Formats: sequence, C-alpha cells, structure tokens
Amino acid sequence: MSVRTFLRLFAHVQMLPILESGEETLVGGQAVMEGVMMRAPHSYCVAVRKPSGEIVAEEMSVPRMSEKYRLLKYPVLRGLGTLIQAMSLGMKALKFSANAALDEGSQSVNVKKELPAWMMTVQVIFSVLFFLVVYKLVPLKLTEILANWNPSLKGQIAFNAVDGVIRLAIFVIFLFAISRANDIKRVFQYHGAEHKVVFNFESGKPVSIENAQKFVTWHPRCGTSFMFVIMLISMLCYMLVPVHTFAAKLAIRIALLPLITGVSYELIRFAAKRRGSFLALLTAPGLWTQRITTKSPSDEQTAVAIHALNGAMQLESQQGGELVIA
Repeated sequence: MSVRTFLRLFAHVQMLPILESGEETLVGGQAVMEGVMMRAPHSYCVAVRKPSGEIVAEEMSVPRMSEKYRLLKYPVLRGLGTLIQAMSLGMKALKFSANAALDEGSQSVNVKKELPAWMMTVQVIFSVLFFLVVYKLVPLKLTEILANWNPSLKGQIAFNAVDGVIRLAIFVIFLFAISRANDIKRVFQYHGAEHKVVFNFESGKPVSIENAQKFVTWHPRCGTSFMFVIMLISMLCYMLVPVHTFAAKLAIRIALLPLITGVSYELIRFAAKRRGSFLALLTAPGLWTQRITTKSPSDEQTAVAIHALNGAMQLESQQGGELVIA
C-alpha cells in the first residue's frame, strides 16, 4: 500500500467524527470517499460511485445499542453507545468506499484490490493518538507556556478558558487547512449532499435531486456541531476540576471524555428537536463551522446520497423500524 493511499485514508479517518451524525431513532448519515452512508434505526446503507461511474452499495441490518445493552438507553450513556456504534459503522463504510475507489472497474483484472485488514487497525490507533496529542496535549502545553509568561492566566477559570480557546482555534484551523485538499473538498460536497437529502426526508416532501438541492447544507445533528459542543462543554468541565500539575490536568482531560461526550450528545439531541431554544444557541458555532465542512453538491453526488437513503429505508421497512422526525 502506497504512502499516498495511507495518508489519504488517514485524512478521511480524521474526518469521521466531523462528518458523522448518529441518533438511534432518526435518519442520519456520513460522507465517505466518493459516497455517502445513511443510517436508519435498524438499517445501514453505504453507496459509492466507482471511478467507472457505477454506483455500488452495501446494506445490512444494525440493532440499536440500547436494544443490545439496556444500560445504554439512559441519558448520557446512550450518547456513548450511539457514538461508538456510529464510529464503528463509519469505519466500515469508509473501508467499503476505499475499496471501491481502488477498483477501477477493469474487466481484465481478476484480483480485486482491497485494503489490507491491518490498515484500518493502524488508522484507528493513529487517529486516537492524533486526537489526544493535537486536542489535549498541545493546547494544555501552550496554555502552560502562556501562563508562565503571564501569571494572571494561572487561575482555574482563566487557564481553562485559554486552553479551550486554543483547542477551538486548532480545530477550526485544521478544518480550514484540510479543506484545501481536492480529495477532502469532494468529501465535503458529499457531506453537503447527505445533509440536503436528510433535510428533504425530514420535510416530508418526496425525496428527489430537485427537492434535495433546495435545502441548505448545514444540519444541527452534524458531527461538526457535535465536536464544537464537546469542546465548549470541555472548557466548562475543566474549570470545575481543581487540579494543578500538568500530568493531572492531562489525565483529567482524558478521563472526563466519556462524560463530556455523553452530555454533549444530549445537548445536540435537545437542540435538534428544539431549534429555537436557548440551549440550541450553543450549537450555533457548529452550524457556522459547517460552512467549512459542507459544500454544495452536484446532482450526481446528491443522487448517490439518495441511493444510500433509499437502501436504508427499504431495509428499515423490512425491519419494521419506527422513524422519528426531529
């Protein structure tokens, strides 16, 4: 496997938390390489346009995490279960799309190209380390340097406020920088297609390219908004934990991740259903940031998203699942 392919896949894996939108009782999805994954309560379908122009798809039944594990039906905990499942399905969809991209559709080649099994495992390990270093270690170290230069920043509130601002700045700068890559630009177009099609479905109007293209590309349940809310909630939580050494601060930032993730999920869920509420204002920066992570799709890209939705809906009807419109 070439270094270019490895780095390309690494960039896409970094986008998974930003591109996915998961909710057990709602329709949501995720952009992948040249395609879209759509998820219904009990069903999953990923559709990808191959280099030959053909649309290929993969469908499967997916039980809710709260149905498999009763503990995960409760607030906060359900967010962790949903996120873990969404990331797992996202990796599966990404692998399917990457394999489709490697398949040039040549009839003369008998051996189908696929990513080696170890590739995705290495990508997950790299991604976790990247997240911890870039969004936990680096902001904390930079804040400590600034606090040593300016002692007024050593207070509990001031220190964590600066740490949070640096983390948000890194997040936005990273998104803007990676959005310049042509490959990621296309993923962001498919991200926009996914949102438009979900909006079209939620409106109750017949799902079509023409109808979907009338909607905006930013959606309150998007992973971009979720990441932004996580960072805002993190800032507030760290202010309440009185630790003083660098090691203790780093450990707390890692230990509180499950709790912060669960609380953030509940907030996003609330905001999606009550878009005019005060708490929904906390998700507004995430919607603004989606101007970076979503782009207007072409009709061909929108058609792929519709293909994925139709596949998920057809399988869902067979499962007898109940859909709830946010």
